[in-house]
Amino acid sequence: MVSDLDIQIIKILKSNSRASFAEIGRKIALSPSSVRERIQNLEDLGVIKSYNIQLNHAMMGNGLEVFIMLKIFDGKLKYIISEITTYPEVQEVFRITGPYNIHMRVALRDQLHLQQFIDKLITYGSPTTHLILSELKIDSENSG
Repeated sequence: MVSDLDIQIIKILKSNSRASFAEIGRKIALSPSSVRERIQNLEDLGVIKSYNIQLNHAMMGNGLEVFIMLKIFDGKLKYIISEITTYPEVQEVFRITGPYNIHMRVALRDQLHLQQFIDKLITYGSPTTHLILSELKIDSENSG
């Protein structure tokens, strides 16, 4: 079971996964060793699955980010599930319910790169593209 202190630790890690045990401890009035123990326990239980970095794709030459919903042609789902995760443009991919099978977040150089990527996808299904204008930050104080 996750305690209120664990939830406080998780909120701090969500806003800064590089926060030190001492820094977290100061914020929630725990010793660094107690924070370390709690974080290790959360990792062991599988509550904390991984620590990730967030990249500025524009600074890496990929200034265009899009969501692509893909309705897979019959018989192609298993193949595309294994194939799509190998594409370097794909940042996140989810198998979903509803009229579409796949939801992707994709980082691309420009519109031409998007066109080429869509041309690759249309052999597997029917894509619908949504341009990401901006990302809204979730208030980690109020999210669980």
